Amino acid sequence: MVKVSVILPVYGVALYIEKCVDSLLMQTLQEMEFIFVDDHGPDDSIERVKRKIENHVRKDQFKFVKPEHNLGAGMARNYAFQYATGEYIAFVDSDDTIEPTMFEELYNASKCQEGVDLCYCHAFKDYEDGRSSEILRNPIVDKGDFTREKKSYFLQNYVSLFWTFIYRREYLEKQQIRFPEDRSADDSFFVFCSLILAESVASVDKPFYHYLIRPGSVCTSKVSDKYKKRLSTFSKLLDFAKQRGVYDLYKDEVDYIYIKKGYLTSVFSYLYNSLTPNKSTLKEILLEIENKIPDFRENPFLKRNEKLSFVMNCIEYFPFLCVKILPPFVRRSNMIL
Repeated sequence: MVKVSVILPVYGVALYIEKCVDSLLMQTLQEMEFIFVDDHGPDDSIERVKRKIENHVRKDQFKFVKPEHNLGAGMARNYAFQYATGEYIAFVDSDDTIEPTMFEELYNASKCQEGVDLCYCHAFKDYEDGRSSEILRNPIVDKGDFTREKKSYFLQNYVSLFWTFIYRREYLEKQQIRFPEDRSADDSFFVFCSLILAESVASVDKPFYHYLIRPGSVCTSKVSDKYKKRLSTFSKLLDFAKQRGVYDLYKDEVDYIYIKKGYLTSVFSYLYNSLTPNKSTLKEILLEIENKIPDFRENPFLKRNEKLSFVMNCIEYFPFLCVKILPPFVRRSNMIL
């Protein structure tokens, strides 16, 4: 029986993919499969994987699939779902690496009760330029039933570290949870949908995943209108909660996620990527949140977060000043990541 299916979209990562494969081959969990999605990249990444595993004892655990055309990472992951047979599904970006015991410890932790929907850990944020690694932490809640109180806490402190989770495959199929077509913040959407409907959860309070920050990766590539795709994704996030009947129960938490991850990071994305940012675009983004969440200024979690409230007030009431002062700060601090 396959315990964990790992899905890896592959596009233009020839310089990194062999290290990624090494970390997969070193996994202490034996009952696994690794599904590589050839997304029509410009280099020999897939060939490097095949050469790497050619004589390895685990080579039969590797599957290679190829859609008809380039899909982008999110849709490539969706494409791979049909080939996954594991009890749990996980995702690894093909330029990242993982600790040897990651999937064994997560899988064992998931057995705290029958059919845990999600089990997660933390991650290292590694820099290719040699800067010291940071630890990216998920909120930790007690294992077992994902109660109203636990879920509220997790959503209030929400981060979109989607590759730190293993997801029960039957749960994802039952709830029809997939990545959206928008090629921005699709990981945030997927994690949110998985969390908001989950009934049980477990965790391992350790960092296992190594998330590499490198020049030219998707998260560091500059596209001036990227913020529009981000807003579209978070609009879909609100719609998902409403369609599934959980928005009213978690309205404050869901709105807070939209405020932070939808509105504010869209502003930062625009300031980060635009060569000549202007205040009219900031007003356009503000209008979007006013249309989606007319009462967002009354959100209790926003009111408690004085720093966030201050930044949002500056953007709203002093947009001209913000387009002059904020861009260098945003670029230096990587605030959109």
